[in-house]
Amino acid sequence: MSPNKFNSQKAPEPVGSYPHARLVGNLLFLSGVGPRERGKREIPGVTLDENGKISSYDIEKQCHSVFANVRTILEDSGSSWENLVDVTVFLTNMEDDFTIYNKIYAEYFKDNQPCRTTVEINCLPTPIAIELKCIATI
Repeated sequence: MSPNKFNSQKAPEPVGSYPHARLVGNLLFLSGVGPRERGKREIPGVTLDENGKISSYDIEKQCHSVFANVRTILEDSGSSWENLVDVTVFLTNMEDDFTIYNKIYAEYFKDNQPCRTTVEINCLPTPIAIELKCIATI
């Protein structure tokens, strides 16, 4: 891996050809991060039907897992949670999930408050309900 690309050995494996993070100047850009766990097929808070489609999910569990994954990637790349400056959040169900997600987000970001954008999308590449795209400083 080149010196400006980072892959954490603790974060979930990327689902495509991209690094977990890339350093440009003193800015660290994270690729989209979801709640999956490294080396596991099950996704925290997600129940799939026999066709691999989401039959139920727990947005609270997914939020905690995605925030843990972001922290891991930041730290393994030489940054930290406190260095986050911008967070874009993708939710697949704004109406049902925003209130819970917003409450959990406020707990994690009570001291450091990066800029934030939250958008609803109709799906993500894996069967998850939340994904974060982050920028931090090093």
